[in-house]
Amino acid sequence: MKRIAIQTADFDVAAELAALEALGGGGVASFTGIVRGEEGGLIALELEHYPAMTQAQVDRIVEEALARWPLLGVSVIHRFGRLEPGARIVFVGTASRHRAAALESCAFLIDWMKSDAPFWKKEHFGDGATQWVEARAEDEAKAQGWRS
Repeated sequence: MKRIAIQTADFDVAAELAALEALGGGGVASFTGIVRGEEGGLIALELEHYPAMTQAQVDRIVEEALARWPLLGVSVIHRFGRLEPGARIVFVGTASRHRAAALESCAFLIDWMKSDAPFWKKEHFGDGATQWVEARAEDEAKAQGWRS
């Protein structure tokens, strides 16, 4: 099972986990990312992307995970548009016969999503200010660890 969705709509974490559990493996690992409220009055995070490029890049990295680990299933959902603090933004779930493959592949996918997925993020603040979110060195370092 391979599910990739790039969407504006919220998603049901329980339904995603149930679909992965139904594959009959011994382990399911997941990560759900939430828009965090920042100090400084963050009221929204706006995500932009180029649909064809985003879909192709996410598909490529999911295929890499499927090639690297013996996975029964993968689910990757990433939202775009304007999201308020507390909103779900990303879900990555993996299923395998053994926990190590599920855990490692989930970490690999979320590290890639955080550093290399083609989304542009703009923060909106209560005072009307906005700023683009810059890449973080620690996110790139984690992703780089999977490349070596």
